[in-house]
Amino acid sequence: MELDFPDIRWDIIWNYRELFIRGIWITLGLTIVGYLGGIVLGLFLGMGKLSKKKWIYYPSKYYVDFFRGTPLLVQILLIHLAIIPGIFGHSLGYFVSGSVALILNSAAYNAEIIRAGIQSIEKGQMEAARSLGMPNNMAMKHIILPQALRRMIPPLGNELIALLKDSSLVTVIAASDILYAGKVVAGAYNRFWEPYITVAILYLILTFIFGKLINYVENRFSNSFVPKQKKGMFSIRR
Repeated sequence: MELDFPDIRWDIIWNYRELFIRGIWITLGLTIVGYLGGIVLGLFLGMGKLSKKKWIYYPSKYYVDFFRGTPLLVQILLIHLAIIPGIFGHSLGYFVSGSVALILNSAAYNAEIIRAGIQSIEKGQMEAARSLGMPNNMAMKHIILPQALRRMIPPLGNELIALLKDSSLVTVIAASDILYAGKVVAGAYNRFWEPYITVAILYLILTFIFGKLINYVENRFSNSFVPKQKKGMFSIRR
């Protein structure tokens, strides 16, 4: 039995190129805002999960458990349709709702990455810093976190790529991202091969670019990194 593939018409994608370009920018905007906000909030949550104070530890723990244990799609709908209108009396638009949902969701995963990265550092590092008279906060800032950051980069990079793909869920609240552009073209022409193949290719290109950037950062902060030296006019060949 032979599969009968339809004739591919890339001209319909070209006709909606501006919509796809806008979708790329919206997707990148949601991803970057969600990721950076998630890093900042995740840092506080990760430190909270390491705190010995119960009034800090338990709220951080319950937050992480909730946002990791519920679907991102449900979180987006709750924030867009219930929480934000309940606070402000009206919706603030898909970008605000989508950004808030991605920040809150990403923070929960980043918190676990940061917590694990800090706990991976030997306890002797903190004890040595404290023996030199450094306060706990200063030791964490100057001794522990710089070392832990190198171990956090790979999982934080994976979270960035995952968040990029998860941002497509924001289309459920009419965000004009890449997936939304594909749905518009599919509905206009009643054709599905061209728009969704295009959507898949665009996400693949973006994840490839992000992957290369992550690899560069990972290599840049690795212990074996040796910066390239420019050869001067009077450099000696060995």
